[in-house]
Amino acid sequence: MSAIADDPGNAELPPETLGIAGAGAIGTGLAALATTATDVIVWARSVESAQRAHEALAKSCEKLAEQGADASRATVVTDLTELARATYLVEAIAENRASKGQLLAALGDLVSESGSDTILATTTSSLSVADLAQASGIPERFTGLHVFNPVPRMALVEVVFPPQANGTTRSRTLALCGALGKTVIEVPDTPGFVVNRLLFPYLFDAVEFMTANAMEPEQVDTCMTLGAGLPMGPLALLDFVGLDVAKAIGESIGLEIPAGIEERISAGALGRKLGRGFYIYP
Repeated sequence: MSAIADDPGNAELPPETLGIAGAGAIGTGLAALATTATDVIVWARSVESAQRAHEALAKSCEKLAEQGADASRATVVTDLTELARATYLVEAIAENRASKGQLLAALGDLVSESGSDTILATTTSSLSVADLAQASGIPERFTGLHVFNPVPRMALVEVVFPPQANGTTRSRTLALCGALGKTVIEVPDTPGFVVNRLLFPYLFDAVEFMTANAMEPEQVDTCMTLGAGLPMGPLALLDFVGLDVAKAIGESIGLEIPAGIEERISAGALGRKLGRGFYIYP
């Protein structure tokens, strides 16, 4: 396990054409950042999702203009087979084992049928990479590529290689991350990897503490930001992640989901993306 963002051997590898299967925050954030270095194809499930992806890409690329981001380098499609043009393909849909497995199997078939040497990756934040690699059908060309939201701002990528991954998969993955300016840490294929495995027990404990002591979210968050020097309090961070996503991650790493999260999910209060969670948003 090592920090490997600056491997000099990566510099001679040709640039990738990046394909991203998924048009949510992670997918569009990764796509916008990638336009600073290469061409990108983003797959969206519907015309409506594609339109939202266009808008998100335009906004993100505008913010990254000084870094060379160019929205014209990104193409949004609704036909999955268009991703066959990519040389490095990343699945970036919701954290659900069945959904990811089904999509990765379809992408693996697409890659195999094209006869290309395309690499396939998943952005899972908590699921078994070895398991998803088997679902793809091409474990030798598979990797876990856990980027963090917001992708353009967060420097870390947790990388997980399944046992079957070959040397080319490793070198091209590290080269891609280097081209995107990321710090890469190779982490064990354990539920939640490093960051989420250590972070979510703290976040869930904050929910339980708040409830047990009849505190307001603002009070708990202010204590942690001012007292511990954290950039964001635990309740605000859960809202940012999304309470449904937080629940999925918690279940994947074997945590009991706090009642305060379950109740909000049942009420449709999933966090920032829907305008309310522990806080109310404009």
